[in-house]
Amino acid sequence: MIELYYWPTPNGHKITLFLEEAGLEYEIKPINIGRGDQFQPEFLKISPNNRIPAIIDLDPADGGGPISVFESGAILLYLAAKTGQFLPQDIRQHNIVQEWLFWQVGGLGPMAGQNHHFSQYAPEKLPYAITRYVNETNRLYGVLNQHLQGKDFIAGDYSIADMACYPWVVPYKWQGQQLDDFPEIDRWFQLIENRPATVTAYEKGKQVSQSTKLTDKKRKVLFGQTAKTQP
Repeated sequence: MIELYYWPTPNGHKITLFLEEAGLEYEIKPINIGRGDQFQPEFLKISPNNRIPAIIDLDPADGGGPISVFESGAILLYLAAKTGQFLPQDIRQHNIVQEWLFWQVGGLGPMAGQNHHFSQYAPEKLPYAITRYVNETNRLYGVLNQHLQGKDFIAGDYSIADMACYPWVVPYKWQGQQLDDFPEIDRWFQLIENRPATVTAYEKGKQVSQSTKLTDKKRKVLFGQTAKTQP
């Protein structure tokens, strides 16, 4: 059994995509990030960076006590090792998956996240910041589009690299992008979107959070934290 500490953000969706594909038994523990659940001491014990997602594996492979894992990329690697799925054993394909997983966690996610912040959430619209991150997101889409030529998925077969990247492309309209400009991504996107596990994972996300309205109180919780304001 996997306990998944989760909210339906792109990083949260990565993990439900894996769990649904692998058929692992799991229980969602909602962490309402707009309410500030991520700062509760119980959650910080397993996710000291006060970010979702995090997991607790109640039945780890070594037969010992529960193992907690935070950071979405680390969770995907942990689950792939646990199940032997979605991370190729072949050294060359394995390397490709890891490259693109780290490309997402170090590039696409942070840049698209800043894109979302300045274009969608910031109370003051700063043209320079919006242009900067819309353009950088566009550049990264171009990198992925080029790589996908002649491939169904990032490393040939569906893998954790695809699970990491897909949720960050889902809100492409928010990011000021059009998939018509990236035909290889568009094709890849539709392949993943239509997978039964993807449909189920996103439906579960909708069940967890029915409200997407950003209030001033939520904005302060999400974007107003410093080291001094941590519990």
